[in-house]
Amino acid sequence: MNKAFKTLAPVLCAAALPLAAQASEVNVICSAQAAWCNMLAVTFEKSQGVKVNLALKGSGEAIAQIVAERANPKTDVWFGGTGDPHLQAAEQNLTLEYRSPTLPKLHDWAQKQAAQSGYRTVGIYSGPLGFGYNTELLARKKLAVPKTWADLLKPEYKGEIQSANPASSGTAYTMIATLVQLMGEDQAFEYLKKLHGNIAAYTRSGTGPIKAVARGEATVSISFVHDGPGEKAQGFPLDTVTPSDGTGAEVGSMSIVRGARNLDAAKKFYEWALTPSAQALGAATLQFQLPSHRDTQVDPRVPDFRKIKLINYDHAKYGQTAERRRLILRWEKDVNSLPR
Repeated sequence: MNKAFKTLAPVLCAAALPLAAQASEVNVICSAQAAWCNMLAVTFEKSQGVKVNLALKGSGEAIAQIVAERANPKTDVWFGGTGDPHLQAAEQNLTLEYRSPTLPKLHDWAQKQAAQSGYRTVGIYSGPLGFGYNTELLARKKLAVPKTWADLLKPEYKGEIQSANPASSGTAYTMIATLVQLMGEDQAFEYLKKLHGNIAAYTRSGTGPIKAVARGEATVSISFVHDGPGEKAQGFPLDTVTPSDGTGAEVGSMSIVRGARNLDAAKKFYEWALTPSAQALGAATLQFQLPSHRDTQVDPRVPDFRKIKLINYDHAKYGQTAERRRLILRWEKDVNSLPR
């Protein structure tokens, strides 16, 4: 088995097991926060009697592994991470068409994600893009809370902002796609060039900037705002805001890998992960995305989508492999190559 997974027994012993015994495990790549992933694995094992071999990978790393293993898949289920890479996997025929009987019970945006992918992925949560800010640093530096995208270009924010790198982060790619849809492509890239001058660092991970802000290592982050309440719950001086001129939202997704070795167990995990009780585990581990099942109890710390100005984000277009590659290459050439 792939070394990234924890194994139940040495390979030779596993090969000697009867098929029924081997079917009682599932290999899951999880692109959500580690605490949530681990809680999912432990709870599924205890409640369903199926061993979870868990690998924690960001969405960019996850799709790279699935592409690399397409001739001999070692992953059964890919859980979490921004939906665009899941749509790319569907486009490349890397994931399996599967229509869950639970689909009618999900929010419309989750069902739309499934339909757009040809039912090769499904929405499991959603969260809006915005800004995190350290309340103590803002007060100490006498900076105003940024409330619009344009605010981030102000000279007083020079060196105060962190963002992730879109080449490795679904969060940062969502930022680019959001700005392109909000402003038009050429104007969005002019904006990104100006923003580049105020960026202190581009992190590999989408959650890196907001964690840095929470710990006083940066003042402002461009982040999914659902990552804020968990940091605040740990006592960090952090608040979040969504830009009043409009923003995008991710649709975190789940897919079954085409050629999954443990297909029955994969479907069992998939169905279980769509239940309200499984989706409530997010908030139990201080993850505050909006769950996709309508009957899931929503924690009051989950961002209220009714109060956020959301663009009509075109997941189908910006989830295409060629479009993502083109925009990231343009960002590398036109923006990241500039001095700061």
